[in-house]
Amino acid sequence: MNLFAIIGEALRALRLNRLRTSLTMLGMIIGVAAVVLMLAVGQGAQTMVNQAIASIGSNLFIVVPGATSSGALRSAAGSVQTLTMADAQAIAHLPSVKATAPLVTGTAQLNYGANNWSTSVTGVTPDYFSVREWPAESGALFTDTDLRSASRIVMLGQLTAKNLFGDEDPTGKTVRIKNSPFVVAGVLAPKGQSLDGRDQDDSVFIPITTGQRQIFGNQFPGTIRFLMVQGISAEAMDEAEVEINQLLRQRHRIAEGMENDFTVRNMAAIAAVATGAAKVMSLMLGAIASVSLLVGGIGIMNIMLVSVTERTREIGIRMAIGANRRAILAQFLLEALVICILGGVIGVALGIGGAWAVSHATDMIIVITFGTILLAFAFASAVGIFFGYYPARKAAALKPVEALRYE
Repeated sequence: MNLFAIIGEALRALRLNRLRTSLTMLGMIIGVAAVVLMLAVGQGAQTMVNQAIASIGSNLFIVVPGATSSGALRSAAGSVQTLTMADAQAIAHLPSVKATAPLVTGTAQLNYGANNWSTSVTGVTPDYFSVREWPAESGALFTDTDLRSASRIVMLGQLTAKNLFGDEDPTGKTVRIKNSPFVVAGVLAPKGQSLDGRDQDDSVFIPITTGQRQIFGNQFPGTIRFLMVQGISAEAMDEAEVEINQLLRQRHRIAEGMENDFTVRNMAAIAAVATGAAKVMSLMLGAIASVSLLVGGIGIMNIMLVSVTERTREIGIRMAIGANRRAILAQFLLEALVICILGGVIGVALGIGGAWAVSHATDMIIVITFGTILLAFAFASAVGIFFGYYPARKAAALKPVEALRYE
């Protein structure tokens, strides 16, 4: 018996028992749909993490003031300003460092006409935007000239611009920050959420010199809130971290054996941990969903065993008229495989539909790739062959005489 005849016999047997076939297929449909949906959610979460990491910038360190001690008194990290503009300039000359971006931060009320908005105001240097890889969408970034002259100009994040100006172009308009007039130099490109869930577009940037002298005030001139440092490459990050620590210890006159009054955080290492966690979550979701496929496979095996028992006389007749054991084995294997493939097609459609519904209901990023669909189909086919083999082998092992006697 040729292959097409065997396929025809398998399809005919499935049509004759439509209800049983449908119920058997249901387990595979649910399993494949669950795999597609869970992998789509997991890959979407991984994409969100990657986007958040990319929005920070590449090859970055964050240097923040560390814990300090004065006699028996100890202060928490960041409670004392131990970093200065001079520290930032010195670090910028290290061979493994590409650029530095010192920052001072605070919160202020912005006003434009009848509109007002309270948000984070950050004093930065022009290098901040290159370190963060954050271009202007409209207008132009402020320059070193603006920095030296402490100009009253401001760059707005997307959300801040929308809340103050609506659909109006803010460039060239004047806003008031703590009742001081500032000219809007431009609006930054959208950035989205950071790793900690903060909306980076809800922000305002002014020259750091303007912030220190006119907005925030500072009892210690030249000090900064924290410092961003960009390494020259991913390979130089370890070297850069060592050089930054050594330079700051030397500049701050920290004796051997004493604790640093600063902390250097490697954002690349933090990003790697976050990416690894997202990958593990994606694999776990896929593994959990795969359990339902195995349950569906067990259902297929049970139904196929029942089918072999019910069709024992049919098997005996077919063997008696010339069908060999290989043809019987192939027919029952094909029946299991057809159930899995048809169930896989319907399951993929349901999984994609479910992913679309989840995306629209929760605003989550859902990623469905060809590899996800191919994996679901491959797994469904493997389950069909694995769990269909034992019933098919049992059918092929029947002796024609005993099968014909079966009632």
